[in-house]
Amino acid sequence: QVQLAESGGGSVQAGGSLRLSCVASGNIYSYYCMGWFRQVPGKEREGIAGIYTGGGSSFYHDSVKGRFSLSHIAPNNTMFLQMNDLKPEDTGTYYCAADFRRCPMRVEVGGDPWPTLWGVGRKDLDAWGQGTLVTVSS
Repeated sequence: QVQLAESGGGSVQAGGSLRLSCVASGNIYSYYCMGWFRQVPGKEREGIAGIYTGGGSSFYHDSVKGRFSLSHIAPNNTMFLQMNDLKPEDTGTYYCAADFRRCPMRVEVGGDPWPTLWGVGRKDLDAWGQGTLVTVSS
């Protein structure tokens, strides 16, 4: 079983930056997919960024392209989401997520897992963090 621990949420003014962290611990034996979902009040959870830890596949939602970037430190199973030029519409709860079965399998056969596995309303990935709140004021 894998646990995900998030940190780094908070409040910031529009145009500011925040960095979220997620550390995976437990039984991790191979490459996997890891990323972030965002839930805005009144809406379903939606994937905004993801990365395959074996390299060669990543995903950014159109709303965050050019502003958010993911990085992964393999030995520590730590992922960072650097969020720049934050906007009030980025406000929400951010959940770290990881998938160790379907997502890496699709990447390794040359497929694109992100539109489905990191889509709107997904709650069936293998591991989830507890969520961290990001508030952006105008």
